Amino acid sequence: MNTYKMLLQKYGSGEARALYEFVMQHRFGLSRTDVLLGKDTTLSADDKAELQIIIDRIVKGEPVQYVLGSEEFCGRSFLVGPGVLIPRPETQQLVQLVEQYVAPGGSVLDVGTGSGCIAITLALAGYHLTASDVSEEALGYARKNAERLGAEVDFLREDITACPILPAPHSSQFNAIVSNPPYICQKEASEMDDNVLRHEPHLALFVPDDDPLLFYRVIADYGCQYLADEGWLFFETNRAYTAQVGALLQEKGYKDIKIIKDQYDNERFVIGRLGIIMIC
Repeated sequence: MNTYKMLLQKYGSGEARALYEFVMQHRFGLSRTDVLLGKDTTLSADDKAELQIIIDRIVKGEPVQYVLGSEEFCGRSFLVGPGVLIPRPETQQLVQLVEQYVAPGGSVLDVGTGSGCIAITLALAGYHLTASDVSEEALGYARKNAERLGAEVDFLREDITACPILPAPHSSQFNAIVSNPPYICQKEASEMDDNVLRHEPHLALFVPDDDPLLFYRVIADYGCQYLADEGWLFFETNRAYTAQVGALLQEKGYKDIKIIKDQYDNERFVIGRLGIIMIC
C-alpha cells in the first residue's frame, strides 16, 4: 500500500500530509515543493524500504520525533527518543523570555532539563548554564545534544523534590532559574493523545492530582536559596493553574510577577523576580 495512503487511513488528511512532509524533509531532504513535484516517487529502493519502516511505526502510534530520532527547537535539531520529553513549540517562548529579562553572560539554572533544549539554546546565546534532571536517561540525551551542538553546560542528576543541595561548583547564585516541570494532572490523561501517553515519559509529564503546584512550590523555595539579588524565575505552566502559580510566587515574596500567553493565546508562562523580603 502507498505509504501516504497508510497515513490517511490513520489520520485526517491535514495531519497525514504534515507527517508525510515532515518525514520527507527531515529524513530524505525533500521539501514540500519537491513532494508536490513528485520527487518522493523517485526514492531509491533502500530509501523506499526505510520509508516503509518509518510509516509503519508512525501508523502504530509512535511519535514521529522518536521514529526519526530528533526534533527541531529554536532552529536546531535535538536528539530525542523514549525516556525524554519531546520539545514543544511553545517552550521556545520560555527561552525568549529569559533572553528578554536576563542579559547574556548571566548564570542560569535549568531545572528538569530533559533533552537539554532550553539549557543548550541559552548556552549558545551566551549564558552560563547549569542543568539538572532526575532522569539519567534524559541526561544522556542532553549531554549528547550539548556535545553535538558545541554548548558548554554543567549537567547534574538531581531530584528537586528531595530538597537537594547543589554541589560545588554549582552552588553559586544564579541570575535566573528556568523550568518546564511536569504539570499535567493525572485526571487530565484522558484528554491527551494516545501516542503521548503510550510513549513519552510520565515522569516528565504528570504531577499528582492533589498537588498540582508541587514543582512550582519546590522550585520557588529553591530560588530563595540559589537566586542572586533581583534574580528571575521563569516557569512554563499548565494553563489551568497559571493564576495559582502567580499567587504562590506572590505569597513567597517574589515581585514583578507576570502571566504571559503563548502563541496559541493560552496563559502558559509565569515569571517573577526575587524580592527583598522572602517568605520561603
